Amino acid sequence: MGQTDFPYPFVAFLTAVSAEIDEVTHILKPEGLTPVQFTMLGFIGVNRRVTPSLISERMPMSMPNTSRELKKLREKGLCERVEDPKDRRKQYVRLSREGEGLINDVFAQIEDRFHERVKLLTDKDRLAISQAMELLHTKVFTKGPAAEQ
Repeated sequence: MGQTDFPYPFVAFLTAVSAEIDEVTHILKPEGLTPVQFTMLGFIGVNRRVTPSLISERMPMSMPNTSRELKKLREKGLCERVEDPKDRRKQYVRLSREGEGLINDVFAQIEDRFHERVKLLTDKDRLAISQAMELLHTKVFTKGPAAEQ
């Protein structure tokens, strides 16, 4: 595959992933949460403990909007602030127990959807897909130290 051919399959892949994310958000988003809040909870759930500035950067949203949405999620009991024990000025956000339960339920449903899609594949194909996802994650989508927080 020539270098000029490469962007097209990549864009097609990203478009398909984006469509799946939109569908999952529409189907699995709990009542009472906006799509932005649902996406934020998922991001916090995957990363465990993040700074508001990282959420703002990755969403992407302005810091005032990020702070406002995080406040709403805290008021709903789905996330909480945690101070850094080494630097009290630094704040992290993590899921509350209720938020963890909600996100774990959503992730289980996403896993079920994924298993349904790959159920007819051979073990060899499943392994190849798993390795390809890991390669994409580590070589294409991970951006330096911020991605490892």
